[in-house]
Amino acid sequence: MQVTNEDGEQRWKRVEVRVEDHVNVPVFPAGMSPEFYYKCLDDYLSKIAMENLPQSRPLWEIHIIKYPTSHAAGNVIFKLHHSLGDGFSLMGALLSCLQRADNPSLPLTFPSVQLHANKDGENFSMRRTLHKIFSTVYNTASDFSSSILKSCSAEDDETPIRTGQHGVEFLPVGIETMTFSLDHIKQIKSKLGVTLNDVITGTIFLGTRLYMETLSPGSGSANSTSLVLLNTRVFAGYKSIEEMVRPNAELPWGNNFAFLTIPLPKLRDAGAENPLQFVFKARQIIKRKRMSSFAVYLTAKYLQLVSKFRGAQGASKYIHGTMMNTSMGITNVMGPIEQMALASHPVKGLYFVVTGAPQGCQDHHITLLPSLMVGVISYAGKLKVALMVEKDFIDPRKLKSHIEHAFDLIFKAACSTRTSPLPN
Repeated sequence: MQVTNEDGEQRWKRVEVRVEDHVNVPVFPAGMSPEFYYKCLDDYLSKIAMENLPQSRPLWEIHIIKYPTSHAAGNVIFKLHHSLGDGFSLMGALLSCLQRADNPSLPLTFPSVQLHANKDGENFSMRRTLHKIFSTVYNTASDFSSSILKSCSAEDDETPIRTGQHGVEFLPVGIETMTFSLDHIKQIKSKLGVTLNDVITGTIFLGTRLYMETLSPGSGSANSTSLVLLNTRVFAGYKSIEEMVRPNAELPWGNNFAFLTIPLPKLRDAGAENPLQFVFKARQIIKRKRMSSFAVYLTAKYLQLVSKFRGAQGASKYIHGTMMNTSMGITNVMGPIEQMALASHPVKGLYFVVTGAPQGCQDHHITLLPSLMVGVISYAGKLKVALMVEKDFIDPRKLKSHIEHAFDLIFKAACSTRTSPLPN
């Protein structure tokens, strides 16, 4: 747990863990319908999402819901503070508690990660090399300065997904989930010559824009940005807790993440009549920012320096400003190919989302989040998406419907014979 010394500095202290302090089993009325328990689960998730973890003990909780809903026979919720580690670290810890449902003696496997490679072979001219160098320098400076401006003054427009009001972190939230077939996503990927990430990001952007336009005509072309949280490690598979906490570990435990601000394509620019443009736009923007710019790494280093020289409050203020001025946030992690089991109980679904009560931590501060957060994880041949929204402002079911409709539009357009792959 975290303690503060006489100089006001925070540090970690090893303490004895009393499991009973961290495990919660709520009690609901007995003998009710699955729909009733689904409502109870929704209310319970909203409640614990807004509650701070007690600072007097290690910053994690497990909530066991022993009531059947229309989706599952029961639910287990892991609530983990971001100061404990990033998505890579926490997923590694979670997977250490789970086994393959079909054969516990076999290890879980994960989708292969293909690194981007130059498709032009060794044909590098001096002019092209210089162009690439200057392009990288320009894009890095542009993206890094945009990140600083976003934390200070560059606000998004007020729209049906952004109120622009302070105190969003103290308001109730609603959570909605959806599932997409990875086979269908791979079909789109193959047809368009893009990545899986391009497909799902374009789908979320299009669905969000359609939702905005439905509620407020014209807002589908408003100035809106998404905060994309990124792991800065080179992903080579998850490691066990023992491997990550070793001295000089190749992939050490901790927080190694940064973020990019990605402008949402506008309906009037991308063209609602051509849904594939949202996939192409998402690919174009993200590829440029990730492959042609070191801004994401500069942002991570800048955050570390701010935390070191201005303290935790300085880092908190920077993240707070960035999140406050954006419209939504997206983060994703990679899950196993096989179905998992927890204590011999098959795990039907696996979802995650970043919540935002303003609570300090040592490495980073998790503060105000946008009114819309999206968590994406692959699991057992499916892509699981969780939406966390500000209650009574964003309608989660209507937003879910628009995102699912956007996926249908993209899938049908991509699978038509008239579609051509995106040129490299």
